[in-house]
Amino acid sequence: MNTADIEKTLAMLCAADGVSGAEDGISRLLSEYLADSGDTASDAKGNVICRLGGFDESKKTLLLCAHIDEIGFIVNYITDDGFLKVSPCGGIDRRVLPASRVTVLADGGKNRIKGVFTSVPPHLQSKAHSPAPIDELFVDIGLDGTHSKKAVNLGDRALIEAPLMRIGSLVSSKALDNRICAAALLETADLLNGKQTAYNVVLLFSAGEEVGSFGAKTAGYSIGADISIAVDVTFGKSHSESEKQTGALGSGAMIGISPVLSRTLSQTLMNIAKTEKIPYGIEVMPQRTGTDADALSVVKGGSIAATVSLPIRYMHTPVETADISDIENTAKLLAAFAERGGV
Repeated sequence: MNTADIEKTLAMLCAADGVSGAEDGISRLLSEYLADSGDTASDAKGNVICRLGGFDESKKTLLLCAHIDEIGFIVNYITDDGFLKVSPCGGIDRRVLPASRVTVLADGGKNRIKGVFTSVPPHLQSKAHSPAPIDELFVDIGLDGTHSKKAVNLGDRALIEAPLMRIGSLVSSKALDNRICAAALLETADLLNGKQTAYNVVLLFSAGEEVGSFGAKTAGYSIGADISIAVDVTFGKSHSESEKQTGALGSGAMIGISPVLSRTLSQTLMNIAKTEKIPYGIEVMPQRTGTDADALSVVKGGSIAATVSLPIRYMHTPVETADISDIENTAKLLAAFAERGGV
């Protein structure tokens, strides 16, 4: 795909519903999209698994994983006057919530009910307010108690919608964590189409990463890969953050180093990037990675694992921001490794 096609695909992926534990919308979309790429199926957890090309028993199996769930909310109470109480699914940045527009995905997403997070006008605040904890906020859907309880069920998911848009040379949207990495895997599949690979290649679009990696745990067990690469996002530098803790947008993927990961695999990815002149950075994580790699490295009999992360700004907000070129360079790196091997 060219850059315009990648951006179009990314917009489609970000627009799909997929709050953690309710990934049906994005799961269906990916299953349809991948139908011609290989043997594709979804499982009971909402994972989408695609096996590229034919399988050779003499080859090792390489698993490329990107989670597809997005942060959002779950309805846990409806007041008698019609307001909704919600709890976060994943680590939402609560600073963005007051006065944000909300979509409640009622009846499994068939009914999309609009609402807003409540906020106290500054004129009525008795003192300087820090961001309110989410248990002090409500969602107003404009209905009284009787009609709210008919329209919405406990357990319905909700999200803040923000369609993908261009801002200068970058793109901004909800759910770039982690649909940007799903787009990178789709581009990887495109690059590998018709190519001979050193490994049997399986793409895993995993559910539930934001709430405990349950999708990677179950799918990783069933796949039983020898080598696993979790493709996820990392912190992108904007202006005031430390360069030691962030990556520059447009500088390529960040290859992870961590006690959880295989240093040999990480070094192999770096060597390939240098040989192929693919820009990359290094992300050092002194403990766990906080990605599906933590689960994939130990599931079943364990696998050699690495992380490849794309930098985004404003993580866990509805305006996550990224550079399309990082998708392209990540896909080039993953495809080159799948063709060359080395571990």
